[in-house]
Amino acid sequence: MTPNMQKPLLYRSVNTRTHGVNHGSHHSYRYDRHTKKEQSALSTHGSMHSHQRHGFDYTPLFRFLLSKVGQPWGQVFSEAKSRLDRLEPVFWMVALHESDKQEYVRTDENSYFSGLWVDEAGLLQKVNPHLTPEQMKPFYDGYTHTFNGVIFAQPLPHKRWAMPTIQSTQPTPPSSHSPPHPSTPDSPDR
Repeated sequence: MTPNMQKPLLYRSVNTRTHGVNHGSHHSYRYDRHTKKEQSALSTHGSMHSHQRHGFDYTPLFRFLLSKVGQPWGQVFSEAKSRLDRLEPVFWMVALHESDKQEYVRTDENSYFSGLWVDEAGLLQKVNPHLTPEQMKPFYDGYTHTFNGVIFAQPLPHKRWAMPTIQSTQPTPPSSHSPPHPSTPDSPDR
């Protein structure tokens, strides 16, 4: 008798209580509290739960989808669906319609993945199979960026301070290529 081998989930839980983790709205309630608008709003009479889902990383899903390029979409979707908590993250990366295709998808501040689509034959394909990490440009300087799990580094632009130019106080001799100076009434040539 063989044990039932269940495949790992395509998402993982991450710590959301650490410093610097963004939890959605930055709007401060203290500016709206005790106003007439707030007291009459229906939202204050509802649930206190935000219906936002925090603390899930779908990087395993994105890597799984990239590994299935060229395979029938029906089989890939069926397997992904059985290993996920919800289906929305699949369509962050996979476009079912021509108008939704993107060359790459930004999944967080510094992680990018190839955009995928389903072709006419029903196969999962990359939107731009020739896109490489060397062609990517980061949105933020000073962070480590990845494209399909590969780090791509762009040199940071260095601003150089303007160096003061030193001008000599001695007159420069006229060159043979420069036009002669016109004589003026005050010039000694006259």
